Amino acid sequence: MADWDATAYDRVADPQEEWGREVLARLELAGDETVLDAGCGSGRVTRLLLERLPAGRVIGVDAAPSMIAVAREAFAGDDRVELRVANLLELGLAAAVDAVFSNATFHWILDHERLFGGLLAALRPGGALEAQCGGQDNIAEWTRAIEAAEGDERFSAYLRGMPATHNFASVDDTEYRLERAGFEVRRVWLERRTVVPPEPRAFVSTVVLSQHLHRLPPELQDSFVDAVLGSMARPLTLEYVRLNISARRP
Repeated sequence: MADWDATAYDRVADPQEEWGREVLARLELAGDETVLDAGCGSGRVTRLLLERLPAGRVIGVDAAPSMIAVAREAFAGDDRVELRVANLLELGLAAAVDAVFSNATFHWILDHERLFGGLLAALRPGGALEAQCGGQDNIAEWTRAIEAAEGDERFSAYLRGMPATHNFASVDDTEYRLERAGFEVRRVWLERRTVVPPEPRAFVSTVVLSQHLHRLPPELQDSFVDAVLGSMARPLTLEYVRLNISARRP
């Protein structure tokens, strides 16, 4: 996966922070736990998690070096936060954690069976998993607009054969994969969220199109964003479907 523009993401990720607050509210904490922030990004929601852990600590993991770099600036000197660049499929933690929290990350990982198996191994017995990511039919209209632009002859040579960038899983598939990994599933459900980005171009370029833009030469990137935005209504409205996961390790 290509790296992100972490500074831009940190600026425009208000919806992701709002969703993260909702997921954090579901996480039962005494305040002294060690929690894995699986896909910590630039650290906006990590800071909210840390506020819930006055005597605990957070291990923040993200696959994007730029995200970890921005997060390290934000938490410089705070020894309650350990930040590392790592693929969630290859965690390799030194010790089990008390809980796993994840916000807006799992849909970027194609192999959910392997993901859930690794997260179960990272949890102590009785540890909770609370997560949210893109689910079935997430930003469906936007996805169709991207697919149409991919067929444009200006871009097709660069994007042809591009591997899948996301896994918007269903409730049934997710429940099955969690149980197969060994989790006790408490609840898996979908919620719809409508987002009208105040900075639509910056938002979609950073949050949604980063993988496509990475494959295009610089002189075509703005044109590709124009092509995708041009088929959408004004103001830009994105219909998100969020997949929520509440589970625990027996």
